[in-house]
Amino acid sequence: MSETDLQVHRGALVTEPGGPVHVAPVSPREPGPGEVRLNVKASGICGADAGMAANPSPAYGFPITPGHEVAGVVAGIGEGVAGWEAGERAGVGWFGGSCGHCTACRSGDVVHCAERQIPGLTYPGGWATTITVPAAALVRIPAGLSFEEAAPFGCAGVTTFNALRHSGAQPGDRVAVLGIGGLGHFAVQFAAAMGFETVAIGRGEAKRHTALELGAHHYLDTSHEDAGKALRAMGGARLILSTAASSNPLAGLIDGLTPHGRFTVVGFDGTPLELPLDKLVPHARHITGHITGRPVDTEQAMRFALASGVRPQVQTAPLQQAADALKTQQAGQARFRMVLTTDG
Repeated sequence: MSETDLQVHRGALVTEPGGPVHVAPVSPREPGPGEVRLNVKASGICGADAGMAANPSPAYGFPITPGHEVAGVVAGIGEGVAGWEAGERAGVGWFGGSCGHCTACRSGDVVHCAERQIPGLTYPGGWATTITVPAAALVRIPAGLSFEEAAPFGCAGVTTFNALRHSGAQPGDRVAVLGIGGLGHFAVQFAAAMGFETVAIGRGEAKRHTALELGAHHYLDTSHEDAGKALRAMGGARLILSTAASSNPLAGLIDGLTPHGRFTVVGFDGTPLELPLDKLVPHARHITGHITGRPVDTEQAMRFALASGVRPQVQTAPLQQAADALKTQQAGQARFRMVLTTDG
């Protein structure tokens, strides 16, 4: 690798356990069989990236490069890869590859492959100007979405899109979204666009205007009212989608579900959920978790967004400022997704 190449390609790295994020030259890894290399144009910052950056024993060793919401351009194609050409717009998300032969993969449920790969966790991620990934994990980025808009679909976008459309709720049903952040602002838009009577749940009156602007029909301020009781007074929600980082409010919302209602969790902090069974069993309520989607699901989420006007609201920062951008995201000060850009 020439000195010029090292100057061209850069990555946001953590070089030791607990160390800071800093940007340094990196060597692009040429794609092997079944792989594709992207020149990264934009990469989102997800809450999970902080955990990846702090990983004391990464699977691929140090340095760590986080990032699993990636959008870029095909720059290199490995042996045996068909269907991709250099220069095509493509991305990769939380799903970064699978074994292809286990029961989950053979049944089409690749995201639950026991050997599932995740950019930033299994191999160097997208906080860089280059990333090499399995071709099967690639997502085509349609015209009409910028790289900065496309990147967050790889995690936040596809996760909320799939959680809503596979929930069993039907157009006209009441759906509540807890949290208005990186995941939640996607979820509110998708829910409204899918024809649900959408209730946004947040803390603070300042978020009301934002929630309604995103498409919510109602806003519940948990600092002034019990959201579970308020939902029950409305007639109950067929679905409550929890996108908030904190798990503390969850138990108090269960009574806001209709009979046969579903509580789906996509954002959480690991806090145990203590819930009396008499809130579930007599009402045939369900509690489920949901994570990510297949590349084809991400592509469908993008197409739906183009048809319906759903767009992520992003705050961009150059790759060189990755450490500061991560702090902004962690402090909840981003509106609503921090995205690192590589141009310039």
